[in-house]
Amino acid sequence: MNRHPLLRLRFAIRPYRFQIVVSMLNLTALTALSLYIPSIIRDVIDEGLLRAERGFLVRSALLLLGLGLLTAVMNGFQRYLSEWISGHIGYDLRNRLYNHIQNLSFSYHDHAQTGQLISRCIEDVRSVQQFIGSSIVELSQLVLLLFGALWVMLAANWQLTLIAILPIFPLVWMTFDFGNRITALFFKVDTALGDLSSRLQENVTGVQVVRAFAREEYEMRRFDETNRAYYNARIRVINTWSKVMPTTDFFVTLCTILILWFGGRMVLAGTLTVGELVAFNAYVLMLATPAQQLTWLVNAAGEAAAGARRVFEVLDTPIEIASPPDAIELPVLRGEVEFRDVWLTYQDEKKASLRNINLHVRPNQLIALIGPTGSGKTSLINLIPRFYDVTEGAVLVDGVDVRRVELSSLRRQIGIVLQTSLLFSDTIRANIAYGRPDATEEEIIAAAQAAQAHEFIIGFEKGYDTVVGERGVTLSGGQRQRVAIARALLMNPRILILDDSLSNVDTQTEQLIQRALDRLMEGRTTFVIAHRLSTVRRADRIVVMDKGQIVQIGTHEELLAQDGLYREIHDLQLANAAWQVEAEPVLVEKPVYRTKELG
Repeated sequence: MNRHPLLRLRFAIRPYRFQIVVSMLNLTALTALSLYIPSIIRDVIDEGLLRAERGFLVRSALLLLGLGLLTAVMNGFQRYLSEWISGHIGYDLRNRLYNHIQNLSFSYHDHAQTGQLISRCIEDVRSVQQFIGSSIVELSQLVLLLFGALWVMLAANWQLTLIAILPIFPLVWMTFDFGNRITALFFKVDTALGDLSSRLQENVTGVQVVRAFAREEYEMRRFDETNRAYYNARIRVINTWSKVMPTTDFFVTLCTILILWFGGRMVLAGTLTVGELVAFNAYVLMLATPAQQLTWLVNAAGEAAAGARRVFEVLDTPIEIASPPDAIELPVLRGEVEFRDVWLTYQDEKKASLRNINLHVRPNQLIALIGPTGSGKTSLINLIPRFYDVTEGAVLVDGVDVRRVELSSLRRQIGIVLQTSLLFSDTIRANIAYGRPDATEEEIIAAAQAAQAHEFIIGFEKGYDTVVGERGVTLSGGQRQRVAIARALLMNPRILILDDSLSNVDTQTEQLIQRALDRLMEGRTTFVIAHRLSTVRRADRIVVMDKGQIVQIGTHEELLAQDGLYREIHDLQLANAAWQVEAEPVLVEKPVYRTKELG
């Protein structure tokens, strides 16, 4: 777990070992060609120019032309192969990251920022992909050039070689020091970019609220502050990099000066030819260029290491809610649900949200949950499909602990309409059939009719092929609710959960949906969370919750006969209804004022 983030990427490279081997062989051949060219130039100067051998010059020119064409073809192949490898690795890494995010528990998503996750899936994977695709290839080529040029130089003139490489040592040391600092700086850049993505996503999502409260200027200032933090993080990277690059140029120039000074004296002394001096200088440039480009590569490696670190922060997050190794595949459920001594404490919270819950629900019962906001109603039903695990106790379905069953076999038999009806940017047909992609047209229409959605759907020009906007914003709140109800009903679940699903529909639509649900709830266990007593009167049992506990259980009539929270809620809603009737404005004929004509 403490290994360098880039070393941990071996799992992503492993499937493409053959392509990588081919790439390395091609790189080796390219390096050999590069090392051979200076020797041709040496012979051209010593043999062709100084001795005026025109034939030799022509042969050498044709040889250089052929090598140039061959090098161009091999470089093109190398670029294609590198991009192919990096593209596949980026594809695999994004899929792996996305699949892991899909399986992370609700408790993780309760605290994670959407923008940060988007940034990790796109920007951080891009930096890793770019490093693997191009930077590693360049680094490999530079290493081969470095050792190849050094070997040729030592063989040609070891004294001049030792003099020439003296400036290389401080250059390499400075580069590695730069690498140690740049990774931390790039991690701050990536984090700032994630914050910027979160801010943008939040503002785009909440644009209606922003404009309703005329807070455009305030949100623009907040975005500017986040954008400024990202800008400053990038500037710190650029400042650090700009201090290193001029120094590398100086050391490379110093290498050339040393070669010309000491090599020139050797030429004058007759111990070195002009061609050998030119070739030697070319090899020195080959030697210096890797050291100079190493700064660029370290910069890319630092960015990739920061991106890989952020990617592994997600991949290393354990999947808390998963099917056990010996999971039980559930058959068709009867619909019995039991909460046995259940306690639930959310992550990072000290106070329990549910305390000592004991509730036994028989198959095909309609259970209504009611209570003040924050009383634990949604927390309770979220335990049935195992969105969260209990802290203590157990939740059983048909007598089996949900922690022992195969998750998909459980959730396939539970239909859920959440309090917030999220639709995807797709057709209405695809949204209704989301849980059953193989559903027929007749089944989709039947579900829409049952949810009282068919009439408004066929009112659209494209009907069921109408594409709704992101999160279904092109539909009204009541329309989104009805499509979500149709989506749940199409699954024909054995357990149906309605989390305040009638809150965004008008009274007439509520009555229509309620009549449809009365028929559809037959033969299945149904949990309904509602704030309106009109939707819970006909429940087999009403569970009244307060402060994470069950305080009352009974029918509507039984609970009204008791002094308790249910009666208080009932009396309060009756009082509010009476007040609204009394406060209904009375329309009075507007008096007409006539203006006396001026004579």
